[in-house]
Amino acid sequence: MGRNLQNGERLRPVDLARAHGLSTQAIRNYEEAGILPAAGRTPHGYRTYTSLHAGALRAFLALVPGHGHQTATSIMQAVNQGAAGEAFRLIDESHAQLLDDRRTLRAVESALRDLEPTTAPEPGVGSEPAAVSGSGGTFIGPLAGKLGIRPATLRKWERAGLVRPRRDPLTGYRVYHEADVRDARLAHQLRRGGYLLEQIAPLIAQVRAAGGLEPLATALRDWHRRLSTRGRAMLTGAAELEVYLRERE
Repeated sequence: MGRNLQNGERLRPVDLARAHGLSTQAIRNYEEAGILPAAGRTPHGYRTYTSLHAGALRAFLALVPGHGHQTATSIMQAVNQGAAGEAFRLIDESHAQLLDDRRTLRAVESALRDLEPTTAPEPGVGSEPAAVSGSGGTFIGPLAGKLGIRPATLRKWERAGLVRPRRDPLTGYRVYHEADVRDARLAHQLRRGGYLLEQIAPLIAQVRAAGGLEPLATALRDWHRRLSTRGRAMLTGAAELEVYLRERE
């Protein structure tokens, strides 16, 4: 492989494959998908590649970690078809998604900071008592009053899976325990931040899976790390794509 890759002579599929730990079939698949430009052919019909193909492969493999396989494929297809503007649009969309993910993370962190320790609610609203005797729970009226929302809003959140109150066996009233109050308060903060119910539901599920707010700190740190890794991968992909674009020119 060494001589071919160093002097720019014709390259075989195996030369490209070995350089990146891939199979020769993967190289052929990439060509057929439009990730690589069409290969030349020998008089006997064997594929031959050049340094341009090697550059395309490097660009694609560098784009995948930041943009994902599907978007990286679409970017390379656009470039190889001479539609650089479409490739740039796809890249812009990935960056916009990364920015949106960062905003979501900040909103979650802000919502968690704004969550005060849950305390006993004020005396009840309407005919419901403020708390369930001996259970440490509260009913829908007092909780809605504490949050400054209508009970109908809490019922809507329940249908969306944001809160999961139990039912008091004697009265049939909804009972919100500590974890339910936490979820309602978190949902309230995120709704104030402009997030839709379908955007909030997976975040609430993550809080539940983490076992509460404290264990979620580890998940948030990992979320930060993954976003930073993705952002840096986008920079690496952009650098390799620029090299390939210059080669094509």
